[in-house]
Amino acid sequence: MHRSHYSRFLSANPNRLHFAAHSHHYWLDATREAHLNYWDDSARLADKKWAHVFSTVVPKAQRHIARLIDLSCPEQIAFAPNTHEFVVRLLSCFERLPIRILTTDGEFHSFSRQIARLEESGKAHVVRIPVEPFESFEDRFASAIERATCDLVFFSHVFFNSGFVVENLERVVSAASSEQTLVVIDGYHSFCAIPFSMKPIERRAFYLSGGYKYAQAGEGVCFLCVPKGCALRPMNTGWFAEFGALSNRRVHDVAYASDGFRFFGATFDPSGLYRWNAVGDWLEAQNLSVAQIHDHAKRLQKRFLEKLSEARLKWLTVERLVPPIHIKARGNFLTFDVPNAEFIEAELSKLDVVIDRRGARLRFGFGLYQTEADIDALFERLRRVAS
Repeated sequence: MHRSHYSRFLSANPNRLHFAAHSHHYWLDATREAHLNYWDDSARLADKKWAHVFSTVVPKAQRHIARLIDLSCPEQIAFAPNTHEFVVRLLSCFERLPIRILTTDGEFHSFSRQIARLEESGKAHVVRIPVEPFESFEDRFASAIERATCDLVFFSHVFFNSGFVVENLERVVSAASSEQTLVVIDGYHSFCAIPFSMKPIERRAFYLSGGYKYAQAGEGVCFLCVPKGCALRPMNTGWFAEFGALSNRRVHDVAYASDGFRFFGATFDPSGLYRWNAVGDWLEAQNLSVAQIHDHAKRLQKRFLEKLSEARLKWLTVERLVPPIHIKARGNFLTFDVPNAEFIEAELSKLDVVIDRRGARLRFGFGLYQTEADIDALFERLRRVAS
């Protein structure tokens, strides 16, 4: 039903089976016109472009995000070119070193690499709670938070190397009893993929995500939801963070906006916001909810697992599924722990099948531009690898 709205990406590679929607989601056709609109606005408005971006484009992008994650205050959303910029800005809020961090052993590189470097230099003390066994993770992680004295708690809503979902966000967030402890949720694999509400946790937790995956808007448009009333003064700060506070600035004082703008940086390429607004408009026009997107992915996953049972491939079996099949809540991709994963990925690439790999784990991701017929075609090629 929605496949026709991705015609440009699909027609560019007509033989390709793209099962990496969890990593590099195909873009909607509407985003091309939006990208051109940005160029035209830049030409038309010239020096006045930024006034339009901040008065019209940014608020619209904030409203679209707030609607999809059930956030009460859209103005609490900040934008940046990537999530790493927000990670560094959040870390810069702490003046006392070493920073005490409680996290997991399953975080994406934009966070895990950065804190490993800080740890190496003695500027951070890091405790990592294993994500596995999955069945006990929420209990173990919440207990660790309750026992810990830390500056920052950081964890994923959906883990990138497994698809495992933290279902009870409110329980985990509330385990951090000290208001001095920052709680940050990496939502890159949940935004536009998993239906949930920020309202129960929006005054306590930061939530960061972006447009490259299920938001299907491409690079350069990432966001951070900042709890209302947040008074943090990040040392990594750009002049956009002062918007709304210029008239209240005191002598010798570095002023910050009172809303999400306090976590803005400086000049950036706003074309991603144009593309994201085109996606948000399209979702509204189609009356398409995140729950419906997730249901579509689950139907494709069900078809995939049915075909997997029929195919009886030696190298890819349901027993290799991570998390195990009895765990029902998972992201919009399937992860398999596979021997020779690098070789398998390369062989599939020769057959014009795009998936991706994280270590020994192969990931198959599902998006709106795929159908059950694509699943059937995928297994025809998977059998060729098996042979």
